[in-house]
Amino acid sequence: MKRAPAPPEPSVPDGTLVYAVGDIHGRSDCLETVFERIDADPRRADADRHVEVYLGDYVDRGPDTRGVIDMLIARRAAREVVTLCGNHERVMQTVLADPGALPNWVQFGGLATMASYGVAATPPRDAADLMARRAEWLAVFPEAHARFLSELELSTTVGDYFFVHAGVRPGVDLADQREADLLWIRADFLNSKQWHGKMIVHGHTPVDIADFRDNRINIDTGACFSGKLTCLALWGRE
Repeated sequence: MKRAPAPPEPSVPDGTLVYAVGDIHGRSDCLETVFERIDADPRRADADRHVEVYLGDYVDRGPDTRGVIDMLIARRAAREVVTLCGNHERVMQTVLADPGALPNWVQFGGLATMASYGVAATPPRDAADLMARRAEWLAVFPEAHARFLSELELSTTVGDYFFVHAGVRPGVDLADQREADLLWIRADFLNSKQWHGKMIVHGHTPVDIADFRDNRINIDTGACFSGKLTCLALWGRE
């Protein structure tokens, strides 16, 4: 399969200002700071279109999953906002439907998510205790949050940029990517120097600072542990 050559400098359409935000993981405080900085960006006055793309992993680990989802729902109602699905959202959806997935979710930071809805965050005594907590969580889980999860997208494209949670499978057209790769891939994508047809903007694999490569940009700076939530602004060829 022949790949399109990389553009000399990837760009977004004229007049379009794009903000991409990395993995949030329950850090509503960091998200509030990003909102404030986006709103204060002086370039907004010169743009005809403002697009915000959130790369997934809003839930788990950090203290305020519920607050993060509420903030994104409100933001999406008032602006052009694209909320992508991360692997943590997909696991959370599985737990909503299947109690058998609960132990795996606990390893992923699911206790912190349930705690943000008022459920005890202490380690469960046994399997029965864990199932009881799931039932308590389901009883208070808002329909609006279930709907938010169901509406998450796997990827989006603006200009020469392809936005996705984890990455893409090298050698596969962007239109033919599998969900498992878009949400979970690591080494095969991260180690590839191949041009994928677009500049890939992704999260999923934490780095200390945003990592700019010839074929991808990683903006997951581990907000849940570092307190650093990265927002990438794209304007013209900047």
